[in-house]
Amino acid sequence: MDMIIKTFQGLIETSGVALLLQDPRSFIMIGISCILLYLAIVKKYEPLLLVPIAFDMLLTNLSLGSIMEGPKYLYLAESIYNGTKGIPVTMADGTVMYQYLQETGGLLYYLYQGVKLGVFPPLIFLGVGAMTDFGPLIANPKSLFLGAAAQLGIFLTFIGARVLGFTGAEAGSIGIIGGADGPTAIYLTGKLAPHLLGPIAVAAYSYMALVPVIQPPIMRLLTTKKEREIVMDQLRPVSKSEKIVFPIMVTIVVALLLPSALPLVGTLMLGNLFRESLVVDRLSKTAQNELMNIVTIFLGLTVGATAKAETFLTFETIKIIVLGVVAFGFGTAGGVLLGKVMNKLSVGKINPLIGSAGVSAVPMAARVSQVEGQKANPKNFLLMHAMGPNVAGVIGSAIAAGVLLSIFG
Repeated sequence: MDMIIKTFQGLIETSGVALLLQDPRSFIMIGISCILLYLAIVKKYEPLLLVPIAFDMLLTNLSLGSIMEGPKYLYLAESIYNGTKGIPVTMADGTVMYQYLQETGGLLYYLYQGVKLGVFPPLIFLGVGAMTDFGPLIANPKSLFLGAAAQLGIFLTFIGARVLGFTGAEAGSIGIIGGADGPTAIYLTGKLAPHLLGPIAVAAYSYMALVPVIQPPIMRLLTTKKEREIVMDQLRPVSKSEKIVFPIMVTIVVALLLPSALPLVGTLMLGNLFRESLVVDRLSKTAQNELMNIVTIFLGLTVGATAKAETFLTFETIKIIVLGVVAFGFGTAGGVLLGKVMNKLSVGKINPLIGSAGVSAVPMAARVSQVEGQKANPKNFLLMHAMGPNVAGVIGSAIAAGVLLSIFG
């Protein structure tokens, strides 16, 4: 009888319920993950990444196994090792010990190396480049300024985060949320502040999903009805040669001026060259579909696994969520305000609404510009005009990340 009781006690002590009760904060994280799953599945807010992120957040906080734990090693002195040659490791006190693998790490520990080493985000950019048409930007190069202005939120939020006590590296990672580019935020945070990866990734993708909610009030506040009614001239046709030369030239310029941004910008432009050259159709389709989908799954899983209760439910996370909204708001405002200036300089030929698309939530931000323009004037068709600043924002956020990485990396 005693053995049966001890067996049941052992089962209870090792059950998931017992593990959860060790840290009741896990129940809150489980609730948050369920809310994110609801938003992704029912409301369709960024489902491609929110579903794996939220589900893996659920797994991690249910404590179902050591899926994120790293490998465990045994260290033995040379005089007592068993004859099997281990890996010599110099310890802090200068002595040499032999390292033996005692236990392998969990699955997600190894997948997480793709985030830690900065592999997954550039591969996402490769797929994004293969799906992106830079024609509107080439047809209207002034769009680059609108994309640059929308990065205002990144640097203003960086200053705000520093004031609130974050380090320079942490502030840079928080500020990049304002670029509205999830892979860029993950890339920079993985390099500068990996301990903040969970809250920053959740904030970045949540606000990207809420673009149609966050941007319109700011756009209407900063523009007049007359400005929103402006109908812009049709963009000029862009030749095939221009589309091929553009990614090559951008890569050369970025490599010469800001090498730290090259992993993101370079893969973005390579993907676009796949698309526009028309000679590697198979590679272009692979980058757009199979590769993009596989890396998206891996990226979502590993990011979600970092959102543990002890690291996520902190006062810093609350500050990050608030600063993320500020970053997004200032980014939208920066693009719209420069759009107003360009409208004055062009004598009323530019609709300031397209400036809000300077954040790199492609193509959602451009669609918001289109919707707001048609609300003011049903004859208004701003989508292609807004795609210029939109794709410029993708380049701009990657360059901003490169600047922050060169300073704090």
